[in-house]
Amino acid sequence: MSVCPVPSREQILNALEKKQGKSATEKLQASTVAVCGLGGLGSNIAISLARAGVGKLILIDFDTVDITNLHRQQYKVTQVGLPKAEALLENLKEIAPYVRYAIHNEKVTAENAERLLRDADVVCEAFDKAEAKAMLVDAVLERFPEKFLVAASGMAGFESGNSICTRKIAKNFYLCGDGCSDVDLDMGLLAPRVALCAAHQALTIIRLVLGQTNP
Repeated sequence: MSVCPVPSREQILNALEKKQGKSATEKLQASTVAVCGLGGLGSNIAISLARAGVGKLILIDFDTVDITNLHRQQYKVTQVGLPKAEALLENLKEIAPYVRYAIHNEKVTAENAERLLRDADVVCEAFDKAEAKAMLVDAVLERFPEKFLVAASGMAGFESGNSICTRKIAKNFYLCGDGCSDVDLDMGLLAPRVALCAAHQALTIIRLVLGQTNP
């Protein structure tokens, strides 16, 4: 079985410019996005951003791939037990080999947030737990008021995907989701609904990089 050669960086950029335009591609190439949490939201967000041509992705998660993650997260059966940051990096390099990646196999805390996030133009919150979400939002708004923050609230359950939307909460703070469903209430997590929220976050990040600040 023959193996197709990997396209060059120039070929991939030319293909992106044909589909997205030269100006948009150049702006995305010049951007750095930090994705905090690489589960159902974060793994989908990272892949969308890599496909769109974001220049650098900072990938942060302390967890490992579990078999219960496979129904909605962008990992393979063969990656169960691996650190999520390392497993996602492996998958991303197959999809977008010329994106620059930095991985941090650690938990984001109020103490290390500044070190982990200082190089990012946009910070993306993709955690499961409410307390972790609140911690990151507080840390970014307090220490990096000039950075864009895109967070999520509500993607659980079996309700219509039409309830998932994007809202502008403050000058540089955007929130995606239905705003009410909670993973901790045993409402279930469906791959399509989680992916819808992740797509909202990824699209919001791309639009912000391109200078479109209206939700």
